[in-house]
Formats: sequence, structure tokens, C-alpha cells
Amino acid sequence: MTAELTVAAVDLGASNGRVMLGRVGSRSLQVLEVHRFVNGPVRVGPTLHWDVLGLYREVLAGLSTAARGHDLAGIGIDSWAVDYGLLDATGALLGNPVHYRDNRTAGVLKRVLETVSADELYAVTGLQQLPFNTIYQLVSALGTAQLQVADRLLLIPDLLGFWLTGQVGAEATNASTTQLYDVRSRTWATHLAERVGIPKRILPPLREAGDIVGNLLPGVAADLGLRATIPVIAVGSHDTASSVVAIPAVPGGRFAYISSGTWSLVGVELDSPVLTRAAQQANFTNEGGVDGRIRFLRNVMGLWLLQECLRTWGTDGKVPDLSELLRQAAYAPAFISLINPDTSGFMAPGAMPERIALACRASGQPSPSGRAEMVRAIMESLALAYRRAVRAAQELSGIEVEVVHIVGGGSRNELLCQLSADACGLPVLAGPVEASALGNILVQSRTLGAQLPDLEAMRALVAATQTVRRYEPSGRSADWQLAETRVFRDEQQVSRT
Repeated sequence: MTAELTVAAVDLGASNGRVMLGRVGSRSLQVLEVHRFVNGPVRVGPTLHWDVLGLYREVLAGLSTAARGHDLAGIGIDSWAVDYGLLDATGALLGNPVHYRDNRTAGVLKRVLETVSADELYAVTGLQQLPFNTIYQLVSALGTAQLQVADRLLLIPDLLGFWLTGQVGAEATNASTTQLYDVRSRTWATHLAERVGIPKRILPPLREAGDIVGNLLPGVAADLGLRATIPVIAVGSHDTASSVVAIPAVPGGRFAYISSGTWSLVGVELDSPVLTRAAQQANFTNEGGVDGRIRFLRNVMGLWLLQECLRTWGTDGKVPDLSELLRQAAYAPAFISLINPDTSGFMAPGAMPERIALACRASGQPSPSGRAEMVRAIMESLALAYRRAVRAAQELSGIEVEVVHIVGGGSRNELLCQLSADACGLPVLAGPVEASALGNILVQSRTLGAQLPDLEAMRALVAATQTVRRYEPSGRSADWQLAETRVFRDEQQVSRT
């Protein structure tokens, strides 16, 4: 590659979306946000939906902005996992996708395990048991008119790609999160689908990160002011898969990662899945990564707890100053009020400060005395959950970690990064913030001819061009060990992650 490539990365998170402009040269990597928008759920009757048509409108607006004055060479889309839209035989969408936080899957996991054992599910899919996994969403929809007439299931990035190109498929890193994917053969586990009543016809052809989905439909290209020959390229369409691509790790380095946003994904990167009984009991997941890697990780509730507190505190129209709250929280007393952030009671939206206070009282602790103390409790509790996950990942994988990389929005949170270093007893390298967009851009660029033959080359370019901040562990390890024992003394509670 001699000339600089310019691509558009659509990066959709659970609370907001962005369209980013990426420029990649032989020694340069730049990312520029051109359009940001809110991504919030919409409740219709008892059901919590995604406004997927609104998302598509915003994606088109962002791509149109990106096209102004730039010769785009490609487009890639990544998003959160597990949620989907159903298409009929004509390609029409059968209703707005349901949000993974909707309660329609309550009790479904237990029903599925009466047909397929937890041992068999883990042996085939390697996934942790999360009640909102795609398999449980689909089982909850059995008997509905939508599922009866559905011709294809498309995960969110693939649905948006279908509207842009008219091409149907499922990118593998995101497909691997459905609990309908065989992690060893890297194919759909159609036998599992059929046993629980899910019609295998709805599972679309699989594609790999780096494959070309298709060129823009002529009408879409005309509306955007783009050439119809511009390809949409499959990237690591699960946003964490793209984030892990952009970890600025040194070649051969032994690292753990925390992809920190609304959720925190904490784990290590492997060449093959870990399907042991110990990994299953620890509720670790084996998700597909770019270039056939395995993301061996545990989901932690993440900054959702803080986001919901801020939303609750802002209902009077006075939006709290997060930077000031974090500054105050840094000086608040340590280890006063701690929670297990993965307790199921924190999953739903609404009244988060009250639920955290109630959980503290129920465990014999004082409730946080103010907002800063509440933020301190959340940050310390997340750091403790990270500590447990990083240590478990090392033990289960046999990899001794030297450093922890925090990427994503949480890498800007200095208090969280420092507490994470203290809790893990390891250096933390924080950044880049826009890791998922950068990973998206890098995979596109390789497909388009950039000399980025492997993940190591991509990461080397990230390390050479992006800002990373280092945090050294401080404090007493014994204090964190005691706090961990306080919070996670009930192993069955921990397994509900």
C-alpha cells in the first residue's frame, strides 16, 4: 500500500453509536468522529425494543457526512452482541428487535437446560450462561407469528449491512455469541437449534472478518452521494472482537484485557478454546476473535451501574458533573460499601442508586452516604470483579499475565484504571478509547490492501500511533484480598455473571 486509505467505521454501543472516519497509511493511523447519536431502548407495552430504524437513519446520516470531501474506500459495522432482527422471505423486517434487557427470557434458561444439558451446551458452544443469549431469546419467541414465518435471522451489524448491500450473512465473531455456534468447528450448531425448537433455516451463511459483504445498493449509494462500487466489509462485528484487535500489545506479550464500556469484557486471547469443567463452572466464555483467535473472557456488568446512577440523578434536569464526582470519589474512604456488580438485580434499568443502597444494607454494610461515595462503591466493586476475572482467566488458561490493557470508554476513567491496577496487582495500560472503531478500521484496511498481515502488525501500528497511559499498582494487596472475600464469599452468587 503506497497511498493512504480512508474508510468509515460504524460503531454501535448499547448506549450510543458513532460513525468514525479512519485513515490508514504505512506508518499512520487516525480516527475522527463525524457523527454521534444516542442509542436508547423504546418500551412498547411490556416489551423493551431497540429503535433499529432510527439507528439505520443515524448510520446513513453519519455515512453521508463521512462522504463529504472524502474518497471512502470501504465501510464496516460493529455493534453489541446477541440481539437480532427476523426477516421474511421477501427481506422485510418482522418487527423491531427486542432489547436483551427485556424480561421475556426470564425462566427460559431453565427450560432449555431441561432439553440440552449445561455440560453439552458448553462442550459445543463454549459460552457462559447468560439469560439473554440469542438461543434463549429465540426459545422465548417459539410459537410467535414472527418466528413461524421468519426466513432469516440477522444480528444487528448484519441487519444494517443487509440494508446497505442486500446481502444476507452472519459474521463469525458475533455469531459465536449466540450459543448456537460450534466453537471448535466454527459452524452453526444446527443440531442444538433443532433440539430446542429453533428452525435451522433462519441461520444465515457465515462469513469471516475481512470478507466483503457486498457493494452498496445503487439507491443507497445515490442517497449517500457515494460510488455504488464502495464495498461494505465484514469486520469483527462484535464490538469487543474489534476492540481486541486494537489492543496495543507488544509481540509475544502476555496480557489480559478489559474492554470497558456499558459492559466490561475481561479476559485473555487464546489460539483455541478452553472447554474444561473448571472453565464452565467459572462461567467463562469462549467467543470468536478476528483471525480465528479465541476471546476467553467473563462478562462483568461494567459502567452500566454508573450510567444508570447518572441517569437517575439527572431526572430533575440537572446533569451531574461526572468528572467532579470522580474527583470527589477518589478521596472518599475506601472499602466502605461494596457490591457484586453482576448480581441479577442490577440488570434492569431504573432506580440504580436505590438498588445499590439496598444491596449494601442487605449484606450488613452501610449505604453510600452521598453521590461521591456511591461512585466510589461502584468503582471499587468493578475493580474487584476485574481482579477476580483476570486471576481466573490466568488460572484456567495457564497464561501468566504481565499487564492488563483497558480499552474503550472506561480507559478515560482515571479512578477506575488506578483501582484496577491496585486490585489486580499488575500494571494497567489504558487506551485507546476508540478501540472498537480502530479495530474495525484496521480489518477493513487489510482487506483493501494495507500491509497489515496479522494481528501483531495491526497492534504494532496502534501502539506506534495512539496515546496510552500507564498505571502502576499501589496500596496493599491484603486489603484487596479482604475486600474480595467480603463481596464474593457466596460462590453461587458469583456464578450468576
